[in-house]
Amino acid sequence: MIPLLVCDDSMMARKQLIRALPAEWPVTISQANHGEEAMLVLRQGLAEVMLLDLTMPVMDGFEVLAALRDEGLSCKVIVVSGDVQEEAIRRVSDLGALAFIKKPADPEKLRETLSRLGLLDTPAPASTSSAPAPVAVPPRPAFELKINFRDALREISNVAMGRAAALLAKVLGVFVQLPVPAVNIFEVSELHMTLADAQRGERFSALCQGFIGDGIAGEALLLFHDSEIADISRLFKWQPKDETETSEMLLDLASILIGACLSGISEQIDVRFSQGHPQLLGLHGSIDSLIHVNQQRWRKTLAVEISYSLEGHNVHFDLLLLFTEDSIQRLSHKINYLLN
Repeated sequence: MIPLLVCDDSMMARKQLIRALPAEWPVTISQANHGEEAMLVLRQGLAEVMLLDLTMPVMDGFEVLAALRDEGLSCKVIVVSGDVQEEAIRRVSDLGALAFIKKPADPEKLRETLSRLGLLDTPAPASTSSAPAPVAVPPRPAFELKINFRDALREISNVAMGRAAALLAKVLGVFVQLPVPAVNIFEVSELHMTLADAQRGERFSALCQGFIGDGIAGEALLLFHDSEIADISRLFKWQPKDETETSEMLLDLASILIGACLSGISEQIDVRFSQGHPQLLGLHGSIDSLIHVNQQRWRKTLAVEISYSLEGHNVHFDLLLLFTEDSIQRLSHKINYLLN
């Protein structure tokens, strides 16, 4: 039996990945919630093959690959990640990963990759006059992973933000550093506190874009810190002459990020979202004014918070997907269908 380690901070992702494994592959499976846990297993020599996520807390997948190389540890690593930026794929290859598979892992793609790497092959029995019949692989024990709604939505958002980052990276020629998304249900006062924390004492510009589909509705809210707009302009190779042109530039960036992120979510949960046009909520404003204008429609909301930053640039912006309270039941139903 081959000792296999599945390392991902999402229980949903681990469950999907374990389900996608070839049934005949003779493996014993262990799991890790993040890279630090994985390294404990690897240092004991308890994993011959590892399926590794990139975006994790404590210690991410890039750091795990670097640690394996630096410590001279032997393990065949296949990265399975939602971060599909071309630069991310190049970096993990340089760090020693044997292959890259995008999330959610397609069973046939996973099988083809394992076969190409020779990991599905088993040694042929020694030639004798009466060769024994091949030994059947024992049934793999079922993993009963208790997946809650927030974990599942966080993983769906993780995949979606990775696709949005790949598009942004291609348009701007940058590497986008991805966080682990945060999922919370807020009262408007709590949302106020979250946005105020994101503001970090600065003034900002804010844009929103509404979306609706199959009983699920909400708004995507994108916050830009004013101190970073000049850096965004340089990346776009566009020097706005006035606030009208600044607004146009930010609306273009919002269309890229919000559109790709919503597309990634809709594809996973099989919902077609109708999207409104991005709207500017205000330039150089304050959190208080934003909350005051929108407090009726954001009375209670399910919020997914994603904070992007661009490597090597002073650019950091916050994307919040704000689902209405009425959408939670339908969204939960779609996610449960996806899991089962």
